[in-house]
Amino acid sequence: MHAKRRRNLLSKTKGYMWGRKSKIKLARTAVLKAGVNAYKGRKQKKRDFRSIWTVRLNAAAREHGMSYSKFIDALKKADVALDRKVLAAIALDHPAVFAKIMDGIKK
Repeated sequence: MHAKRRRNLLSKTKGYMWGRKSKIKLARTAVLKAGVNAYKGRKQKKRDFRSIWTVRLNAAAREHGMSYSKFIDALKKADVALDRKVLAAIALDHPAVFAKIMDGIKK
C-alpha cells in the first residue's frame, strides 16, 4: 500500500528537477502546488482569451470609425446575437463579413 502510494506520487513528478522528483516530502508539495497552479491557469485562460477578443474587436471597430464600447452598444441595440469570440474570429478571418456587420449596426 505504502509503496503503491509512493510510486503513484513519484509518477506525477516525472520531469521535475532535483529532489522534487525523487524525495517524497518534496514531491508531495510539488504535486500539490502544481495542481493549484493548473487550477488557476484554467481560470486565467478564460480571462486572457476574453481580453484578446476585446483587443481584436476594438482594432476592427476602429478601422470602421467606431470605438469598442460604441460598437458593443450598437450591437445590443441592433439585437445582434453574436458573442465576442465569434465576432473576433469574423473580424480576423473575414473582414468583408465584419464590414457588412458594421454597416448593419450603423443604420
